[in-house]
Amino acid sequence: MHRAFLRLARTHSLVALSSAMIGATCLGFIAWQQTASAGATAAPSHPEIKLVRVTTVSPRSIPDERRAIGEIRPRRESDLGFRVSGKLSMRSVDVGATVKKGQTLARIEDQDYRYRLLSAKADKAAAEAVLVEAQASERRIKTLLDKGYTTRADHDATLKNLRSAEAKLESAIIALALAADQLAYTELHAEFDGIVTATASEVGQIVNTGQMIVRLADPKAKDAVFSIAEANFANAAQSNDIPVIAVSLLSNPALTATGRLREIAPVADAATRTYQVKVSLADAPEAMRFGASVAGSIKASSAPVVVLPASALFDKDGKPSVWVIGAGSGVELKPIVVARYEADRVIVAAGLAQGDVVVTAGVNRLRENQKVRFEREEK
Repeated sequence: MHRAFLRLARTHSLVALSSAMIGATCLGFIAWQQTASAGATAAPSHPEIKLVRVTTVSPRSIPDERRAIGEIRPRRESDLGFRVSGKLSMRSVDVGATVKKGQTLARIEDQDYRYRLLSAKADKAAAEAVLVEAQASERRIKTLLDKGYTTRADHDATLKNLRSAEAKLESAIIALALAADQLAYTELHAEFDGIVTATASEVGQIVNTGQMIVRLADPKAKDAVFSIAEANFANAAQSNDIPVIAVSLLSNPALTATGRLREIAPVADAATRTYQVKVSLADAPEAMRFGASVAGSIKASSAPVVVLPASALFDKDGKPSVWVIGAGSGVELKPIVVARYEADRVIVAAGLAQGDVVVTAGVNRLRENQKVRFEREEK
C-alpha cells in the first residue's frame, strides 16, 4: 500500500514537470516569433547603393547621311506657242517625239497674213512713187530759186513734201517687214533639239497669241527634284561647300549619277510645307527618263552633337530625360531635347553640357538623389 502511494506521487511529479517544460518551450517559441517579425519589419540602417553604368558627355561631329525620294525633270523646258493668233491647221508632232532645232512643229492658217503682206508691199510701192515725185519737184523748185524765178517759201513747201514722202516710205518699209514677220510667225519651230513632253492644242482649234501648243524639253540637261522638309535645313551644318549628291534610280539602284545642288526654293509649298530642291545631274544615264523616281543621298558631318545609347532615356511625364551624376554620387533627373531617334541611339540637341556624367544602364531602378556606384562605359 505504501509502495503504491509512492509510485503514484512520483508519476504526478513527472507529469507536472513535463507540463512546465512544455509551457516554457511554447513561451520561448512565441517570443522568438515576435522578435523575428520585428526584425523583418525594421528598416535597414544603411540605404542600398546601386551599381550603374555611365558615360561622360562629349559633343562631337558624326557622319550624317540624309536620303530623299524625288523625280527626274528636265532642266530646260519651254512652252512653245505662236506669236500671232489664228486657226491651227497642222501639228506635226505628238508627245514623245524627238525634234531638231528649226523643225516645224505646227502651223496656223496664213491667208489673212499673206493678204496683209501684199497690202504692205503695195503701200511701199505707193510711198516710193510719192517720194520720186517729191524729189523731182524739189529739184525743179531749187533750180528756179537759184535763178531767182521763185521764192524761198515755195522751195520750203517742196522740201516739206519731200521729207513727208521719205517718212512715209520708211513707215511703209517697216510695215512690210512687220507683215513678213507675222506671216513667218504662222509656223511654229523648235527652239532647240529636244523631246516633246506635252501638247495642248488640236487641229481646227482657234489659238491665241502665246498659248502653249507644244512643250519641249532638252534631254541632255536633267535635274533630280526633291521636296525637303524644313527640319532638314535647320539641322544641317552650315558650309560654303556645295555638296556632291548621289542619285540612283529606284527601280534599278545600280544606275547612278552624281549631281550638285543647283537651286533651293525660297518659299515652301503651300500644301506640303516642304521646299523644292533641284540637283543638276552631270552624267545621267538614258534610263533616267523624265518623271522617273530616284533616291538622292548625301554624306556629310553634322555639327557637334551629343550621342547617347537608347538605354539612357528615361520618360518623365511623357518627356525625354536622363539621369545625371551630381555632387556626392547622387543622381538627378535632367530633361533633354532629342534631335532624332535612331535604331539604338538618340541624338541630343540640347539639355546636356560638356563633362556631364550620364547613366546609360539601370535607369529604371533609380530615384532622385539616390547614391550610386558606377563604372565607365567602354568606348
